[in-house]
Amino acid sequence: MAKSRKFWAWMIASVILRLILIYFPKKLNLSTRPEVSTPLTSLRRLAEGYWLKQQSMSPYAGSMYHGSPLLLSVLGPLTVKRIEGQPDHLLCSLLLVLADIISAILIRATGKILQMAYRQSLDSLNLLQASKSSDFLSSGDVAALVYLWNPLTIVACVAQSTSPIENLAIILSLFGACKRLVPLAAFGWVVATHLSLYPAILIIPVILLLGSGPDAPPRKLFLQRGCEKFGDSSSNDSHRPRMEVSPSKLPIAFSWRSLIHFLLWTSLWSVYVLFLCSVLVRPYGGLLEMFKRTYGFMLTVEDLSPNIGVLWYFFAEVFDFFRNFFLIVFHMNILFMIIPLAIRLNHRPCFLAFVYIALSSMLKSYPSVGDSALCLGLLALFVDQLADMQFSFFLFCGYVGVSLLSPAMHNLWIWRGTGNANFYFATAMAYACFQIILVVESVSATLNHDRKLRKLSASKLGDGKS
Repeated sequence: MAKSRKFWAWMIASVILRLILIYFPKKLNLSTRPEVSTPLTSLRRLAEGYWLKQQSMSPYAGSMYHGSPLLLSVLGPLTVKRIEGQPDHLLCSLLLVLADIISAILIRATGKILQMAYRQSLDSLNLLQASKSSDFLSSGDVAALVYLWNPLTIVACVAQSTSPIENLAIILSLFGACKRLVPLAAFGWVVATHLSLYPAILIIPVILLLGSGPDAPPRKLFLQRGCEKFGDSSSNDSHRPRMEVSPSKLPIAFSWRSLIHFLLWTSLWSVYVLFLCSVLVRPYGGLLEMFKRTYGFMLTVEDLSPNIGVLWYFFAEVFDFFRNFFLIVFHMNILFMIIPLAIRLNHRPCFLAFVYIALSSMLKSYPSVGDSALCLGLLALFVDQLADMQFSFFLFCGYVGVSLLSPAMHNLWIWRGTGNANFYFATAMAYACFQIILVVESVSATLNHDRKLRKLSASKLGDGKS
């Protein structure tokens, strides 16, 4: 009960901080920052698209809006409603705050599910005493507070970026998969993929979560422990000791029924979303025009405005003759890593989802700090398993340094004229390097944790035989 009070007190404090910053004069001009607002997440571009729609023009006319027509229909009316004496787009800001709160609650619930499943797995292996648990807050509470109090999350919310809504859809899908709620998982995945193409790769961890359950030690560890308890296969059956790991405690085998249900619900939600979009964009060219202006815009990297990614600078310098080739190379780079990671981390699908999100936040065409906020929030779910992670302090200092240097380098380049594009691009390269180190070290720490469990299990088996 005391832990619950602490969590809700910190959550309320984070909401109050957001409201104070929303009412801050001019909101520190965060909505113009390229690290926060991209061509896909900027509320200003969404408001421009809605204005064009109100003028009986296509919202995709020109090169301003490239987002979802459903998101335009939901947030567009809120951008034109003014409350006298209140900041502009106040209703949109309150909606984004609500999205952050719901995301944190879902992260907390997901953490509880993962922690309970993992403790049950360790209990079945008689390794529960070897696990370390926090006496202050559970991993789910820590992850939710990390997401809420992360400066990147706060900045994305206050700057009126639409990334909190995209993050909510992703978290909703993962929560539904962990809870084995197939319709909810399918809905979250379809909405997340509709808002941004890159969450489509999360279909693999979502299927693994629905089919095999939450994260657990490798299944072969359970099988090995059970088989070794049988003793030598050449001995008589009457002299075999009883197996300590009962079949009921083994991880659940993959459920193909859940996979079929997920595919059916995914098809249903996809048809429904496409039907709504077709109704909204019928006067403006139909679904083909929508796909060209949204997914096509992401894949072709038409807007080369600066951001914290690396693609804008590269395609600003590359010859047009090689542009299509390097577009294929950059986008296939994400796809090449999907299968190997899925094979190696198939027993930890939720952690696999974190790895996919971290990779896409680094390699996507228009990344923002909101993507990193979700990545770091999900990483905190595995704080107990990443106790041996290296370079944690180095990564923390690196993220702080990039967050401070990026606005300074942008100011020197754009406003003061004493620098050039290389100044700002250097911070983007540093950010990508830190993301790479984060992914590599977190995966390495997780695999080392599994090795330790195998050694502990083997030592207990040796003690039992002796």
